[in-house]
Amino acid sequence: MSLMIKEDARARLITDGPDPRLVPVELRYDPEDPRTVHVRLPGDVDWTFGLDLLERGMRTPVSRGDVRVWPCGRAQLVLELHAKDGVAVFQFDNAPLIRFLARTRAAAPARPEAAPAAATRT
Repeated sequence: MSLMIKEDARARLITDGPDPRLVPVELRYDPEDPRTVHVRLPGDVDWTFGLDLLERGMRTPVSRGDVRVWPCGRAQLVLELHAKDGVAVFQFDNAPLIRFLARTRAAAPARPEAAPAAATRT
C-alpha cells in the first residue's frame, strides 16, 4: 500500500475581470504511479498530467497536450488548462509547489525513465 501525497494550495484564477479570485487547489501524488500528478480544482474537476511537466515548468515554459506550464517571475508559476468548454489559467506561488515536489522526490527516489504521462481531465 502506498501513501498518497497531498498538498493543499491556493491559486489565483485569472479571468478577464478586474481581480483574480483565490481558489483552493489540491495536488496529489501516488508513488505507485510515479510519473503522474493529479490536480483537483474547484467543482471537483480533476486534471492528471506528467509530474515532469510540473517540474520542468518551474524553470521554463513547457506544454503537453491540453496543459501548459511556465514560470512567472521568480516566485510564481502559471498553469493553463485547455478543455472543450474553455481555458482556465491559474497562478500559483512557488512555495507550495516546491514543497509538493520535494515530498514526491522523497517518496520515489528512483523515478522510471518511461515515457511521460499524457494529460487528462476527469
